Amino acid sequence: MDTVKDLARYLSETQADFQLIKQEQPIRTVQDARGYYDVEKAAPTFILQTEHGLLACIVSINRGRLDFEAMKKQFGYSKLKMADRRKVEKQTGYQVGAIPLIGHHLPCIFDDCLLEYDYIYGGTGDECVTLKICPKDVKRLNNVIHCLT
Repeated sequence: MDTVKDLARYLSETQADFQLIKQEQPIRTVQDARGYYDVEKAAPTFILQTEHGLLACIVSINRGRLDFEAMKKQFGYSKLKMADRRKVEKQTGYQVGAIPLIGHHLPCIFDDCLLEYDYIYGGTGDECVTLKICPKDVKRLNNVIHCLT
């Protein structure tokens, strides 16, 4: 998806349960988000580098830091780390910090803990718009190859 409008059209066409929330300023911290949505339901999209290329990782903010060593063992990677921001921007077209929950076109690790919530909140590709969406739709509309439990 190139724009929030494209994302909204795609989500409507796929019958996703979603809402777009506009902010006056970008959300860069948990404190920034508090006025817009329940931060306990935040689901950032991180882009990771593996020996096979880039991989999106959609996780609950409640998980804390990603344990790359444990994830390497669980998923069979020999290399797993945060991807270089220049490479992320070149391959996805999105800046780090504005990666959308849906539309990044990467294989994905999905945190199944998110399925406990009615809705989760994450990126749209636009720093001033947040996506509120049913987590089942996020899992359904991404190329999920691994699940964190």
